[in-house]
Amino acid sequence: METMKKKPIVAVVYNCLMALATATLGAVVLSWPLLAVFVKIQKTNLIVKTTLATVMKNYTQLLDYLLSPFNDRLQMSNFPTSPSAARHFYECKLLFELAIIVFVVGLIILIFLKMRKRMNYIYISRTTALIFMILPVIILPFALMNFDEFFVAFHHLLFNNGDWLFNPATDPIINVLTEEFFAGCFATGGIIYELYFSCFILSKK
Repeated sequence: METMKKKPIVAVVYNCLMALATATLGAVVLSWPLLAVFVKIQKTNLIVKTTLATVMKNYTQLLDYLLSPFNDRLQMSNFPTSPSAARHFYECKLLFELAIIVFVVGLIILIFLKMRKRMNYIYISRTTALIFMILPVIILPFALMNFDEFFVAFHHLLFNNGDWLFNPATDPIINVLTEEFFAGCFATGGIIYELYFSCFILSKK
């Protein structure tokens, strides 16, 4: 009886962590084409006096640093990085690597349980999935009304310093990483999160 009670809790924790990790990594990976679109539309490459190709080359170098456990040195070819910005990117790197660990471990658990035909250990009901899908909707009106305020609150929640407040003079990369771009990244992550839980609702089980 005790084992049966533990199963739903394990499933809820597993899927909550996997949904957040998947949404985070998905948003980061898709931020590359997203940035290309925003730079093209907003012409922010003109602010930093370079080409779209150069911007994307430097953003690729940034993503490689943020996502690769084998890259411990941030070096963008055409954009200098101040000490405070470097500290912030390092903190972001730690968060993204945590998401990678959660995702990989979760994937291993999924494959193992699928092979052993024990998927019921991580299966959640449609009702539970729906609750998880509704939760972000509570935040949505606030985020849509004032994304700048939401963005600030988000950073205060995750970081205990002001290193994320970039100075365009010392960290010109912020000129192309606009508020609209970050809003697009958040929206992408939100869509991936919703799609994750929608799989349970659409499931025939």
